[in-house]
Amino acid sequence: MTATASPRLDRRSKDLRRVIVGVLQKARRGHVGAAYSLIEILRVLYDDVLRFDPKNPKWADRDRCILSKGHGCLALYALLADKGYFSAAELDKFCAADGILGGHPDAGKVPGVEASTGALGHGLPIGLGMALHLRLAGSSGRVFVVLGDGECNEGSVWEAAMCAGKHKLTGLTAIVDYNKHQSYASTKEVQDLEPFADKWRSFGFAVREVDGHDVPALRATFRSAPFAPDKPSAVICHTVKGKGVGFAENNMKWHHKNKVTDQEVEALLAAIEGA
Repeated sequence: MTATASPRLDRRSKDLRRVIVGVLQKARRGHVGAAYSLIEILRVLYDDVLRFDPKNPKWADRDRCILSKGHGCLALYALLADKGYFSAAELDKFCAADGILGGHPDAGKVPGVEASTGALGHGLPIGLGMALHLRLAGSSGRVFVVLGDGECNEGSVWEAAMCAGKHKLTGLTAIVDYNKHQSYASTKEVQDLEPFADKWRSFGFAVREVDGHDVPALRATFRSAPFAPDKPSAVICHTVKGKGVGFAENNMKWHHKNKVTDQEVEALLAAIEGA
């Protein structure tokens, strides 16, 4: 499965990408490729799936969403601001000394961030612990963990997966942003993940694959979790790194972009509008 035949971006997807361009214009830096492959995944979770209360971020029975691939945080920040966890003005202070939004999400500073991530491989173990706690507490809260594909090279991901399968944690859903590129090359070249879906199945997960930019398909898939009555769920989202900006798609120069110029900002906005 690939995401090359995805529907054109709708207005909400374009607007969220434009928000990120505004952040880049102020900060002049950020993980563009990682954020743009994530937007549809996160918008569907926050628009249509997760139960949460921005006025009460620590509500005991909320659903937890952990962005394990913390370098994709610009997409998360855009959604959290949109939902009212903090003022949109904070986006203008991304990576500034007087702001709360760092280059990786900090649970101690940012309302709505469930775990401090960025050192890859920790989100699923944290989510595992949360899901176990919620089960023991008799809570209806669920845990969704969004991982990167390159991140799945980390052994801690598979240790947590093995434990989740053992405990039959139906309240845990692992979502992989499978854009098939990591920081400096393709996942196939660095450490081939295939057969990827079979790996998750072998660890006791019920698995589904979906186009990670197809909003209706994502909505239907996430809403149907858990996929089995006695297994944790895994969703492999086939995405495009840098989706929505032709010159940045699968272009490793845009994995993390420094010194973003005004001309590049204009080019990003034009490309998004035409996507």
